Amino acid sequence: MPTLSRSRRLRRYAPVAALTSCVLLATAACGGTSNGSAAGTDKLSLAILGSPNSFEVTQLSDGQPAYIWGSVYDTLLYTDNKGQLQPNAAESWAYTDGGRTLTLKLRQGMKFSNGHVVNAAGVKASLDYVRTTPGQQQNALTSIDAIETPDEATVVLKLKHPDAALLPSLAMGAGVIADPATMKDPSAALNPIGSGPYILDKAATVNGASYVLKKRDDYWNAKAYPFETVQIKVMGDRTAAVNALQAGELNAGTVESTQVDQVKSAGFDVTVVPATSLGALVLADRDGTIAKPLADVRVRQAINMAFDRQKMVTQFLRGVGQPTEQYVNPKSPVYDPALNTTYPFDPAGAKRLLAEAGYSDGFSVTMPSLYYTKPFEPTIGQALKDIGINVTWEPVPATDSNIALTSGKYAMYFTADGLNAVPIDTKKYFSPGGYRNPFHTQNPEISALLLEASGEQDPAKATEAFKKINAYGTQNGWYAPIFNIGSSWVTKKGITYLGDGSSTLTTIRAFGVAG
Repeated sequence: MPTLSRSRRLRRYAPVAALTSCVLLATAACGGTSNGSAAGTDKLSLAILGSPNSFEVTQLSDGQPAYIWGSVYDTLLYTDNKGQLQPNAAESWAYTDGGRTLTLKLRQGMKFSNGHVVNAAGVKASLDYVRTTPGQQQNALTSIDAIETPDEATVVLKLKHPDAALLPSLAMGAGVIADPATMKDPSAALNPIGSGPYILDKAATVNGASYVLKKRDDYWNAKAYPFETVQIKVMGDRTAAVNALQAGELNAGTVESTQVDQVKSAGFDVTVVPATSLGALVLADRDGTIAKPLADVRVRQAINMAFDRQKMVTQFLRGVGQPTEQYVNPKSPVYDPALNTTYPFDPAGAKRLLAEAGYSDGFSVTMPSLYYTKPFEPTIGQALKDIGINVTWEPVPATDSNIALTSGKYAMYFTADGLNAVPIDTKKYFSPGGYRNPFHTQNPEISALLLEASGEQDPAKATEAFKKINAYGTQNGWYAPIFNIGSSWVTKKGITYLGDGSSTLTTIRAFGVAG
């Protein structure tokens, strides 16, 4: 049997690496390298694939840069490793007025790293700044109509309408508290002032290359952060990161499934999380604005029947992932295993559905060719061709990827997203302003379901409401989910990875000290 060269072996696993890199840059987490040894448990050493855009509060990304800003800033709430919302800067919260008023009670005694006091006025200033300034977090706060501060420890959010995604958003970049005295200063982009558990060590930090965080001993919840120092290094080469893991230059990271045995032999523990993100075909033009066939539910259902999901998981994910037909995290109570039998792999049945819809001769569609979709394009294109849909892949520069997917230029496209809290992912796919709904599709049925889910304050009833949305999306071919992508976390002895996939947010609270 011929032996593959190392370069050819690496190319075999390029698809999952490319897609994983896309997700990591946007929403999830990746390990890397640090300068010198990462021995001991007083230091956590990780890497991110790209340099943070800015630490200015309106420009924060909920992807890998959150390792840094999430350590410097406090958020009003936080999501624990089981995916449950917990108090943070706000020690309690309550909805009234049918979900249209949210009252937050702030923790007393908190201070920013420059000594300024954290109070309701500061929280209001931060939220107002984010919701009125174009940036990645602005859309999360669009439901807020006004903010009141009846006293120094109380913040009242008056909403235009109930918004189930608001609370989990306040545990992310939208809920960050910045020092009002410095947050609009140009220096905030590189030197953030927050009330979080760490400060950015400017002397040890090299912007764009390595970020060093030093623990604040005066932080109110210092015991929750066992590491005195956290180093985050920018490293775009994942192979080099794996080499650094084996060399002992870091103590935690993610590796491809084919590399697990290598790092195990170097003394690392391995935690496999089967689902941290979703690879899906977004059937965006559900009203048939530029691709008339997609307005017919039978066409969208036929597309769902075109894919051999299990084969694609085996081929591309190499054992770290699972097939799926729904948008929600498998760890969520909203997830319904029965929905994963909605669309068997059945090209003949798909052709019959297309014929019933009036497309017995098929149709053609143009899809964007992105840097991370290229390895998947032959398989996706062939699967669609087999049922009569001819795809033309149009190259899109990496810098234009987000604009291409949100502009309404493409009727359908393949992408990957990190799994988030169900209300946030629901808003993303189903809300008229959701960025996976670029044609702003809405209809009376889904509008009623969204209203029911957003307005329900009882957790059990809210779960049932979101289950209805999940079922609607799958059964009506709102999209064509293909697989969940997993992660293989490796940690050096003395460090432990605490996550199980219930929460996929980027945070150093996913790491602890063993024993």
